[in-house]
Amino acid sequence: MRLTREDLGSWLSGPSSVVGIDQDYRGQRLGLPAEGAGAVAGWGRRIMALVIDWLACLLLVRLFLPGITYGTPTSSLTTLGFFLAELTLFTWVVGASFGQRILGLAVVGLDGSRVGLGRAFLRSLQICLVVPAVIWDRDGRGLHDRSMNTVVVHR
Repeated sequence: MRLTREDLGSWLSGPSSVVGIDQDYRGQRLGLPAEGAGAVAGWGRRIMALVIDWLACLLLVRLFLPGITYGTPTSSLTTLGFFLAELTLFTWVVGASFGQRILGLAVVGLDGSRVGLGRAFLRSLQICLVVPAVIWDRDGRGLHDRSMNTVVVHR
């Protein structure tokens, strides 16, 4: 994706061109539909999917590693490792994390392609770093999605 002057606006045009007031809905610039299958997923569902994924990883750590004391740095890093593995493998194999799958979401390339293992891992790693996931553009894509040329859509 090439950055143009229209993406940035200018000091004369003011903030409207930067925040996306010139588009009717999120994903319009990407050629995605306004609603239904293939439309950009909203933040509510995405956050809920993240919560489901984290809780599932907490449960897996409890089941498979019962000797780890909850609330310690070891348990936190172990859970984060399970989370990274879960996001990566599910995104690569089925096109969505466990939570996203439950909520009817999918991660796809901007061209509609499936996300390969390398891209799934790098995207998941950025989510674990948190900051790329909480900074997003006018299409509702976090920095982790922008850097991997992916988007979370409704199935």
